[in-house]
Amino acid sequence: MFTLETLDVMLAIQEAEIIDELIIALLATPELQIFFEKFPRLKRALTKDLPEWRFRLQQRIHETEVPNDLAKEFYLYQHCQQSSQSTFHTELEETVSQLEQLNSPFATEARSLAGNVSSSDSVSFQGLFMQRWRLNITFQTVTLHHHLLEQEQEQLQNELEQRLELSGELSPLLAENDAAAGRLWDMSKGRRQRGDYQSLVRYGTFLQQQPELQQLAEQLGRSQTAKANPHEETILEPHRLMVREPATVPEEVNGIHQSDDILRLLPPELATLGIPELEIEFYRRLLEKRLMTYRLQGDVWREKVVMKPVVYQQVEPQPRGPFVVCVDTSGSMGGFNEQCAKAFCLALLRIALADNRRCYIMLFASEVIHYELTSSSGLDQAMRFLGQHFRGGTDLSACLSATLDKLATPEWHDADAVIISDFIAQRLPDDIQQRVRKQQTDHRHRFHALAMSHYGKPAIMRIFDHIWRFDTGMKSRVQRRWKRP
Repeated sequence: MFTLETLDVMLAIQEAEIIDELIIALLATPELQIFFEKFPRLKRALTKDLPEWRFRLQQRIHETEVPNDLAKEFYLYQHCQQSSQSTFHTELEETVSQLEQLNSPFATEARSLAGNVSSSDSVSFQGLFMQRWRLNITFQTVTLHHHLLEQEQEQLQNELEQRLELSGELSPLLAENDAAAGRLWDMSKGRRQRGDYQSLVRYGTFLQQQPELQQLAEQLGRSQTAKANPHEETILEPHRLMVREPATVPEEVNGIHQSDDILRLLPPELATLGIPELEIEFYRRLLEKRLMTYRLQGDVWREKVVMKPVVYQQVEPQPRGPFVVCVDTSGSMGGFNEQCAKAFCLALLRIALADNRRCYIMLFASEVIHYELTSSSGLDQAMRFLGQHFRGGTDLSACLSATLDKLATPEWHDADAVIISDFIAQRLPDDIQQRVRKQQTDHRHRFHALAMSHYGKPAIMRIFDHIWRFDTGMKSRVQRRWKRP
């Protein structure tokens, strides 16, 4: 037995062209065209899977064995092709009989050709017979290709429809840009029922109904600190400034004084110039600058350049790292608090997909449960996370201990820790507080607190770099609703 790939090589059949025709026909269906017009980002994400589809279809062809009857017919064809003209004519009747026994589609045509052969055209008969036989075998092989690819197309189309349905519903909620759409498409692999991901849609809709919570997630997720290089450089640079100083400018009269300013002479001085006996005295006083004149004085601004020391300090923005999110699942976090906490995690997932970051969720109660929402199985883990109920006790120290252990690993060295709780809990142990401060100072990790109650203990919340408040009390909920347009 040999595979279909071997038969393709022997018959010079281009399987790649057949596969490309199938993929083009699949993508050109009206349903997909309408979907792609509505979600163009998903179309760009889907095109990345085309090489994988081609490889998958080629593997199916390469691994498929040729049916037994077709294999025997091809061996018989090779034998006749290598036979001499005399041997071919001698074995012609037996060859036709074997084709009939194999139920070959060429058997009827072969019997007709064998019955019409004559001695005059025996030279060209073998070429015609073998050419028609080859065309028939090629047709059978191509038909087998189409049969296999139709099966694969049906399976691929079902998988594609499920992924498009899932991605189409989640794209408005989670796909902020092309990168997010691509990651969402990759995470949509796997078979799921429609009801499985309705929790994602439900919490996404809830998040849209709480714009303040969504804005809070944007502020926390997009926040970025800067770190300074310890090497500083102080240099003197010219600094330009405007100074005010007294100046004799024609602004206002400021008394009388002696000068040689002819234009501002007092009338008595001009009178002496008209008396011949006093004219020489006038010129003498002019040379001595002793003529009585008006004094005009004002203020003037001018630019002055001074050297000022400037300290240069190299400032580098810290890269936005992954999220390590700890969610309090105590009984006090149930109800509306639980909805807000889960919706907030969904908002962080949206930011992580858009910025190509990782999002790791830990639930802490009596034990710590882990979910990585941006992994290849992230949607399944997100569904399991959203299906959890908050009915345990508060063990904030265990949560922070697990978070610190996670941050100590190399792949999470630049992560931001986010603690979602009402912070109505026991005092943190001193060793936990010291470990948190060490991570903040030595590794520049940032610890965020999302406080869902104004009753949280201040002593617990002092260790956090940033405290984001979203009070879920009835009064605050009514006030937020009242302020919305």
